[in-house]
Amino acid sequence: MLKPDPISAAPIRSNPSAHAGFGFLRQASCFAYVACAPVFLSGCAVDTRSDLNLANLLFLVFSLLAVVFAIAWAHSLWRRRQTGQAWSWPNLTEIAIGAVTDFFDTLGIGSFAPTTVLLRLSKRVPDELLPGTLNVGHTLATVAQALIFIRLVDVEASTLLPMILSAGVGAWLGSGLAKRLPRFQIRVVMGFALLLAALIMLASMLGWLPKGHDALGLKGWYWGAGVIGNFVLGVLMPLGIGLYAPCMILVSLLGMSPLAAFPIMMGSCAFLMPLSSMRFCRNGQYQVSAALGICLGGIPAVFLAAFLVKELPLASLRWLVLSVVLLVAVNMLTAAWREKRSEKSQSSPEPANL
Repeated sequence: MLKPDPISAAPIRSNPSAHAGFGFLRQASCFAYVACAPVFLSGCAVDTRSDLNLANLLFLVFSLLAVVFAIAWAHSLWRRRQTGQAWSWPNLTEIAIGAVTDFFDTLGIGSFAPTTVLLRLSKRVPDELLPGTLNVGHTLATVAQALIFIRLVDVEASTLLPMILSAGVGAWLGSGLAKRLPRFQIRVVMGFALLLAALIMLASMLGWLPKGHDALGLKGWYWGAGVIGNFVLGVLMPLGIGLYAPCMILVSLLGMSPLAAFPIMMGSCAFLMPLSSMRFCRNGQYQVSAALGICLGGIPAVFLAAFLVKELPLASLRWLVLSVVLLVAVNMLTAAWREKRSEKSQSSPEPANL
């Protein structure tokens, strides 16, 4: 039996002052995007050897976006209290889910698929609120990962920056699409997304994925394919489809070093998630207590994994995660099929009694 947060069941009331506050923050974020776009799209002109190098630029941009998102989220929760739309603080289970998933996300397992599994097993989040809950809850932990790891690999700025920007634009469009999808379609999308995630995990563990080469940048049509591909991945992320694994496959297929995927995928998520998550905060399409729990548990877990844990035997854990993700994918698709069949049976006219 689902135990939804009171905010999930309550209608979202329109409040002019709340919308004005969100409007200001949204405009500030859009201004940051527009201001950064010329630099991002002309990344080859950035002197990565100067004092204000590429890593410092990204560190500043990601930090500002995280602050803007945190203020917007806090403002939305405060306004809900003011307008009588109750929400609850997270319990220990929700905090533990955030800690476990972001801990192993930092070590390379991923967070969206395991979080979906754990939230569905806990039966606290309706399926239609899963995409928003995943994005809002994991935003600040993902930014923390990007701030830690963005300096590790020197990807060419002319490739890194446009791919990050295109993912952000895609996520802004995708978050609007996620708001309009009914529960049946969200179940279908997330069910197939989990199956895709499981197949990617399996291919990775069996060594079937492309090895890539040693390039740290893209030229010509490879550059266009990388930017467009990351835009598509950005559109899909607000629907609950993680970007990390598909992005790693994308850059490997285009001939880049697999190590180049880390700053691209972490930078993309740190850039896109704050803006797309603000739309979820505004329209209320997420479960508050679960998102808060993921955030509160996830941020310290990222630093624990990054700075204190040097190595863990993850092979067995990956097989366990793969098995559970497959089971939940089948369960979600089955639930969608049953919902559709139930709707058809209710809409079909009963035979007339002769």
